[in-house]
Amino acid sequence: MPSRHLSLRRGAALVGAAGAVMAGASAAGSLGAATYFARRVLTPDPRRPDDTEVLSVEDGSVTLGLTENTRLPGRYGLWLDGGEGHARLGQVLELDEAAGRVRRELHGVDCGRLATGFARWNQYYYGLAPSASLGLACEDVLVRSDVGDLPAWHVPAGTGANRRWAVLVHGRGARREECLRAVPVLHRAGFDCLVPMYRNDIGAPASPDGRYNLGLSEWRDVEAAMVHAIDHGAEEVVLVGWSMGGAIVLQALVRSWLADRVTRVVLDAPVIDWADVLRHQAALNRLPGPVGALGRSLIGRRSARRLVGVHEPIDVAETDWVARADELAHPVLLIHSEDDEFVPAGPSAALAAKRPDLVRYVPWRGARHTKEWNQDPQRWEQVVGDFLCG
Repeated sequence: MPSRHLSLRRGAALVGAAGAVMAGASAAGSLGAATYFARRVLTPDPRRPDDTEVLSVEDGSVTLGLTENTRLPGRYGLWLDGGEGHARLGQVLELDEAAGRVRRELHGVDCGRLATGFARWNQYYYGLAPSASLGLACEDVLVRSDVGDLPAWHVPAGTGANRRWAVLVHGRGARREECLRAVPVLHRAGFDCLVPMYRNDIGAPASPDGRYNLGLSEWRDVEAAMVHAIDHGAEEVVLVGWSMGGAIVLQALVRSWLADRVTRVVLDAPVIDWADVLRHQAALNRLPGPVGALGRSLIGRRSARRLVGVHEPIDVAETDWVARADELAHPVLLIHSEDDEFVPAGPSAALAAKRPDLVRYVPWRGARHTKEWNQDPQRWEQVVGDFLCG
């Protein structure tokens, strides 16, 4: 007859085995969540779901369902018909919290049909090519990069060759139209503007792995744009970047053989430290801290390349410009809202504190991510114009 001690040992073994299974399942679940998070960060998403309900359209105004975006002060845009149409919106006229609706100025419908139903909010305001949106001469050109030909808009400052050019770089998952808000002030300052797509944009060549590299490969497309500008007469180049476009610009400043042609840099809500952004995004998505940390780690592990879907691991430490502040050598105007819900402004302020000799930091209040211009275009253009001419 088995002893009581043997039975206890057997029971303990069963409990231990069950615990190991549960721990294994928990670990597998954590790995799965971390992998999903990492892949979402790096994978371009062509889907652009509508997020704004159009309740009614009146003469000179439109009534929308109330959201965090539709209540914002300033001017914005609506993509219509799955992104094929576009409307421009102005200030809030009425806001009814109880009814969940807001009425805004309607500045115009650029294309498509604005009707009741659903549309997609955007911060671009301008939704067409520069010639139609801004009334400025524009030509479609191709920028030759290592991944292929990148479509770009060239907006000349005048007739003939110009030695001063600006290259404008949009953010992750955004469209070139995001950059058009900066074109008028650059045009007035005498800069030709080059607004390229970059790898993995819809309509542009894909990278070999089809993944975002957080600026660590995309900078080559900015360099290619600089080559195009120089081949067409540029002697000095200003780089302008929004969000991940700012991270791309910063990599170009230290990696490109053409960095000495860059005279000034303008960054709007830039990603100064991807690790900080990933921590913030993990928290927004309610991932436990260890799972978010594992996701950040997977991005940089050679052994996790297949899990994450990249050809080469991404060294997130290379994207920390607070730590790398001593490597910067160009005057930088850095605009960032303290109320940015997507890319926290803390690293921007920290970079400015470490390099006050180079970085002019202009904090904003009340604007959401990359929407500083939308909230106060006159102030934004004044700040940028003063920096360009100073």
